[in-house]
Amino acid sequence: MLSWLCLLPIAGGIVYNLLTVVTTKLFLARSLPRQDFQPGVSVLKPVRGWEKNLEANLRTIAQQNYPAYEIIYCVQDPQDPALAIVKKIQAEFGPEKIIVALDQIEQGANGKINNLLGGLKRAKYEILVISDSDTHLRPDYLATIVSPLADPQVGCVTTPFKLTQAQTWYEGLELLTINADFMPSVLFAEVTGASKACLGPSIAIRRSTLNQLGGLATLADYLVEDFELGRRVWNSGLKMVLFPYVIEAVVDLGQWQSWWNHQIYWDQNTYLARPAPFLATIIIRAVPFALLFSLCHWSEPWVWLILFITLVIRYGTAAMVAQELEDRETLRYLPLLPLRDCCGLIFWALSFSQRQVLWRGVPYRLTKGGKMVRTLSDPP
Repeated sequence: MLSWLCLLPIAGGIVYNLLTVVTTKLFLARSLPRQDFQPGVSVLKPVRGWEKNLEANLRTIAQQNYPAYEIIYCVQDPQDPALAIVKKIQAEFGPEKIIVALDQIEQGANGKINNLLGGLKRAKYEILVISDSDTHLRPDYLATIVSPLADPQVGCVTTPFKLTQAQTWYEGLELLTINADFMPSVLFAEVTGASKACLGPSIAIRRSTLNQLGGLATLADYLVEDFELGRRVWNSGLKMVLFPYVIEAVVDLGQWQSWWNHQIYWDQNTYLARPAPFLATIIIRAVPFALLFSLCHWSEPWVWLILFITLVIRYGTAAMVAQELEDRETLRYLPLLPLRDCCGLIFWALSFSQRQVLWRGVPYRLTKGGKMVRTLSDPP
């Protein structure tokens, strides 16, 4: 009889998937503000290790149609292979525009924050833009993301992103997780008012606001520092602006275990940071429960019809969202979508039992609120 409970997430997931098409359209239909607010900007670009398409990605931020900005490439290891690339870009565009910050700072467990702290010391402008090294940016990016900060009530600006350049099946699954699951849920929550999002690959904030919220160093022990920053902005009474301007980020996973581990610690942190909403996602996981229901009642022809309808709606709505986001790669990897959804349920379940993550080869224990504490032994 418990198998009949599967009908709840099947129905919930079907309705939710249909709604994500509507909310994605509504979000992208929002108008962009005028770009006449153009103060000086310091761009902090954390760089660590060799990444796919690294030089091309790093170069895009140096080719912005913006009057006054500096780029600070933040590097920690003097032996980092990426250092030669940023120095090459510096030689091309000049040391006045391109600054290379080489600092070995260990403020906390989060390597990205440690990296950014070295660059922050050299930033000269009030407006800060934090942009990940794997993002590929259009020339109007800076003018667009900075413009909402003309309103003094806006505390932070962030942009949606989509993954690109997947080359393996596990990179394809990672791409589907972001493009066909996470991002539609972010836009759904934004349009419906269910929750707000602060997305780490692309953030604009005033230095004074960052200091008011405790400073960058206080984020150094959080696994997902962008969520914690967003939480502080919301609690301060300032506005968080999610802009209808989608950027690209290059997916780069060396092996399938990297995908598996990333998905587990992503769900672990989501559960610790927002347990109630994370628990509620069980009622929208249509595909794995439709498959389970079909296996439990395999002799009944009508249950396979339910599975068929569920898959058609999941495929169809994911394809429509991808078209809205001008995302051709999701369409290419759509055959893997049922596998991704079924694995997503496994990751959801594992998030309740595991409290250790492997972050850049180092084992950490996750604590309440999403903080990381380094462990002395390897994770199980």
